[in-house]
Amino acid sequence: MALILLINGPNLNNLGNRAPELYGSTTLPDVESAVAERASELGHEVRAYQSNHEGAIVDFIQEHGPAADGVIINAGALTQVGYSILDALLDAGVKVMEVHISNIHAREEFRRRSVFAPYAVGQIAGLGWRGYLYALEGLSHEFAAESGS
Repeated sequence: MALILLINGPNLNNLGNRAPELYGSTTLPDVESAVAERASELGHEVRAYQSNHEGAIVDFIQEHGPAADGVIINAGALTQVGYSILDALLDAGVKVMEVHISNIHAREEFRRRSVFAPYAVGQIAGLGWRGYLYALEGLSHEFAAESGS
């Protein structure tokens, strides 16, 4: 059983209310529940966390990262500037899948850059909240390949 941290950054607590034309009507608790349910089916455990504060995300990774096998992260607006989060992820030595609900590559120029992408197993953008499930599936395949199954 793998432990996967599901981390969401600033404003993602407002999913379902915030710009539904971009982010849909699904709430963050709905996303967390769907990911946890699918993870259980795959034999994994998910520990979800959301914060609007970069340091709190770093604290969470430092506390839970050593026991984790992977991270699914939607850093939101910290995607372009979250070097302290990146450092915490690198220190934890976990596989990372980056998720964005909207297609960041089809939006404003500043949103197209990610400090996480060069270190992530993959980046899923523009597939809505289901991108979290695809990230989970991707990590699960990574774990299986690593173990030789």
